[in-house]
Amino acid sequence: MFKKFLWLEWKSFVRASSFGNNMIMKIFMVIGALYFSAIFLSGGILAFYGLKKATNLDPLIVVSRFMIYYTFADLLIRLFFQKIPVINIRPLIILPIKRSTIINFAIGKTMVSFFNFIHALFFIPFCIVLIKEGYDPVKSVLWLLSIWALTYCVNLLNTLLTNKDNLFIGFVALVIILGGLQYYHWFDITTITQGFYYGLYNTYYLFIVPILLLAFLWTFTYKYFYKNLYLDTGLKGKHEVAKTENYTWLNQFGTMGTFLKNDIKMIRRNKRSKTAVLMSFAFLFYGLLFYTGGIEAYQSPAMQIFAAIFVSGGFMFTFGQFVPSWDSAYYPLMMSQNIPYRDYIASKWWLIVIGTVISLLLSVFYLYFGLNIYMYIVAGAIYNLGVNSHLVLVGGAFTKTPIDLASSKQAFGDKKAFNMKTFLLTIPKMILPMLLYCIGFYTIGSNAGLAFVAGAGILGFAFRNKMFTVIEKLYKTEKYKAISAYSQKN
Repeated sequence: MFKKFLWLEWKSFVRASSFGNNMIMKIFMVIGALYFSAIFLSGGILAFYGLKKATNLDPLIVVSRFMIYYTFADLLIRLFFQKIPVINIRPLIILPIKRSTIINFAIGKTMVSFFNFIHALFFIPFCIVLIKEGYDPVKSVLWLLSIWALTYCVNLLNTLLTNKDNLFIGFVALVIILGGLQYYHWFDITTITQGFYYGLYNTYYLFIVPILLLAFLWTFTYKYFYKNLYLDTGLKGKHEVAKTENYTWLNQFGTMGTFLKNDIKMIRRNKRSKTAVLMSFAFLFYGLLFYTGGIEAYQSPAMQIFAAIFVSGGFMFTFGQFVPSWDSAYYPLMMSQNIPYRDYIASKWWLIVIGTVISLLLSVFYLYFGLNIYMYIVAGAIYNLGVNSHLVLVGGAFTKTPIDLASSKQAFGDKKAFNMKTFLLTIPKMILPMLLYCIGFYTIGSNAGLAFVAGAGILGFAFRNKMFTVIEKLYKTEKYKAISAYSQKN
């Protein structure tokens, strides 16, 4: 039966309208997987000797001390980036297939994820080095078995926490609190957890605990999905108190104001759009990696303006690049109406502009690092307003990725949003401002570089009506392709 499920998955993949884009994305994913695999493999081999040289302590004790944060980081990364494999259960439930078979297949798919495999590339070589350096072979293997079981425990926790926003926020808050308490030397959780993780090696019986925990989580996950594996589960309407949101002050802008009202309501009411807006605030702090002097490689002139584009462009990248996909649920209905396309595009553009200006105002704390640092961000914001705000709308015409507004997963986008046209648009988005700044910086000075970047943004803003005409024509050309793509849910 599992073989038949795999065959259905393969047919779903090759028959999708985005098959070509998926193949290109898969190639890039394989390249990225090989890159990170090489990093983890070399890290597993060299970590023992590096830790021993840097700390003059037992490397296994050092690893055991910080394994709790390694586990936290693993879960956090999975929550953001690991896509939980799902199968379309509706056609299967009416067939003579056991629910247990469907559930075990769905859970089993998560267990063969790359996010599990990559940890083996680190811990297996590390365990081999331990044995080579004279550690007890049996204890080393039991320690490896325990870590492997804990990795799968994290995998199942990620499955259970999917779309549980309150639990996710609570988990992130817990990690931040524990990290802060340790940073200020008030409470160090590693002194407690170190004994457990090192005990996995130092005893012959403690390895049973992770295995029992894995068995418990598997059983709990199985029962959870078994209980909810019905056609009507999750389809029942949620009754909430209705709230009236008229935003009558936007009526003065005519049809464009109507579109703006719809977008504001969508952001306020839906989980996915709320997540995108919240994620845009994270971009505000991206510049701290570049402007605090902590990483030498980030101190080059080009990287300074690169960071500035991101600091003020958070909303543009998390929300703007998915226009018109935000309206995918009712896009065919909209296109059947006699709506002015220009007003539709202008409303999205103004929303991006407002988001960029708010980001610029919120980033004023960078003045702490100096006026010159904030001028980078101002120049980057002007470039985002005049150039990138148009480019994200152009890229949106080629994205054609339907968005589930009820889900908060993939706030940064789905793999189907990738194609060569949107990839090529990253050149003027990111590389062009870096190039303009470097030309001015190396020929005249830093202020000239900032002037070149800001000047490009001002020119783009001045010719926005011309750009609207081009974008409007492009959206009309891609109109029916978008409607066809949005109608495919798989």
